[in-house]
Amino acid sequence: MSSTDSATAPAREGDTDGTEYDAMLETLDAAIDEARRKVESGRVYDAENEKVRIKWIRALAYAVNVRRQVTTDRDLEELTERLEALEAARERGEE
Repeated sequence: MSSTDSATAPAREGDTDGTEYDAMLETLDAAIDEARRKVESGRVYDAENEKVRIKWIRALAYAVNVRRQVTTDRDLEELTERLEALEAARERGEE
């Protein structure tokens, strides 16, 4: 691995910085809160309302799953950056 592969190298195409992950997570948290509110506070008067509630439950489950995926991606990117920095330091003999 070359020194240009270190964590200090310029961002590669497709890299996401922490603020992008934070923005995604913030949006997902708002969607989750709204879906949860709709699921918990909705009154069921008829079958049509129940169909809408089920759609909100599905939307909530989907948003929670996407949030988990984004969090995992963020964590993996951070670990990759740390590993690259450690490998670069090791190559320079700086353990």
